[in-house]
Amino acid sequence: MYIVLFYVCIAVVPNYVIQRTVVDGPSMENTLVNGENLLVEKLSFRLDALKRFDIIVFYPYGHDVEEYFVKRIIGLPGETVQIIGSEIYINGEVLEEDYGKDPITYSGIAEEPITLGNEEYFVLGDNREISFDSRYEEIGIISKDNIGGRAILRIWPFNKFGLID
Repeated sequence: MYIVLFYVCIAVVPNYVIQRTVVDGPSMENTLVNGENLLVEKLSFRLDALKRFDIIVFYPYGHDVEEYFVKRIIGLPGETVQIIGSEIYINGEVLEEDYGKDPITYSGIAEEPITLGNEEYFVLGDNREISFDSRYEEIGIISKDNIGGRAILRIWPFNKFGLID
């Protein structure tokens, strides 16, 4: 019985339920900063429960490559996303949000309208001037298959412990 419980705790929980991850770099400032530890839950996105402005962990080059990014969902499946100047448009309407640290100066591939397919997401880092995100062809649209989970809790540093907005 203890062996089964040990296996569940070591193999099943981190792969399918909840996992700790570390923020690497400044692309999510001021919301998240380099070195912060987060808990990422891995169930809601499988149940189509992701919402606009959720912070996700995803594998831009597929799960075979260990590199992961932490970004905020801006565009949802079926929506059309476009960036004109410093404004983000969803289905032709300006998106009201204040997560960006600085105004957008680079639209990238979102200069032209991008219509997201089923199970596709458009993500941006909160530090829009330096974030390598869906605006860049190398990253582009994020497939649900490449999402690792949704960040829900900051666990380190202790003075910032709490739910992530």
